[in-house]
Amino acid sequence: MATTSLKKLSEREDLLSGGHAACPGCGGTVILRQVLLAAQQDDYHVVASIATGCMEVVTTIYPNSAWRVPLVHNAFENSAATISGAEAAYRSLKRQGKYEGKVAFFAFGGDGGTYDIGLQSLSGALERGHNFTYVCYDNEAYMNTGIQRSGATPKGANTTTAPAGKVEPGKRECKKDLTAIVIAHNIPYCAQASPHQPRDLMKKAQKATVTEGPCFINVLSPCPRGWRFPPDQTIQIAQLAADTCVWPLYEIENGKLTINYKPREKKPVTEWLKSQGRFKHLFQPKNQYLVEEIQQDVDARWRRLLAREAADSEEPE
Repeated sequence: MATTSLKKLSEREDLLSGGHAACPGCGGTVILRQVLLAAQQDDYHVVASIATGCMEVVTTIYPNSAWRVPLVHNAFENSAATISGAEAAYRSLKRQGKYEGKVAFFAFGGDGGTYDIGLQSLSGALERGHNFTYVCYDNEAYMNTGIQRSGATPKGANTTTAPAGKVEPGKRECKKDLTAIVIAHNIPYCAQASPHQPRDLMKKAQKATVTEGPCFINVLSPCPRGWRFPPDQTIQIAQLAADTCVWPLYEIENGKLTINYKPREKKPVTEWLKSQGRFKHLFQPKNQYLVEEIQQDVDARWRRLLAREAADSEEPE
């Protein structure tokens, strides 16, 4: 049964076991555990695919696996294509009367395998209308292969392929708004979430599980190694992203947008930037303009979300 009671959820079997090789403080494994706990409802069996990336590497070191569900490892670019094939086979078996159970199909990928390399595969699966949920754990760079910049890397961040130095101040481009790209596919359910609010994330995963058609959940995944913060600060960093509106928490159900968290006092983006070593160069006097641009970008996006929510609430049901 669907529940967001942490006590009841804690009594369920973890479908991602301990003993994996993730870094201390990794946000990705927290996200996987929360989503897989939430997916255990209404007698659904969970089947998953996962793109090459941090979570695949640390949870499936041969000959071991931390997964307690059927899992397919895919190349960087085709997690959505693989799970859509499995879902199509399942529908065929149901039509033939060869299978009676209920299956919740999940595809997982990092930002490299979702924002960038896997975007074509994801877009195709969404457009075709497969009944599955795609979960992106967004750690904002290619962390698995050496902290290279990705389309999810925010403006000003220092990465190995967009280094901060005398010539360049880190990445100059803004972070791609993947959630907005997915929303443009007119799917029935799409959301942004964060591991610091487990009830919110798991409620969204539960909604996606029982929603007919393609669903997408984009989850911020703080990375101590790549973002340069102490590993015991992961949840606090995620909270700060929401409090500064760098990472708004919202969902769109059948075209209607609802913001799930509005900070009582929106914190300045400088608090977010100062919490991570990847942004430390931005506080040199020559880079002050970038801090101002980042704040303007965050404010503009937040205003657009508020405006859309207000407009959607005025539309007749």
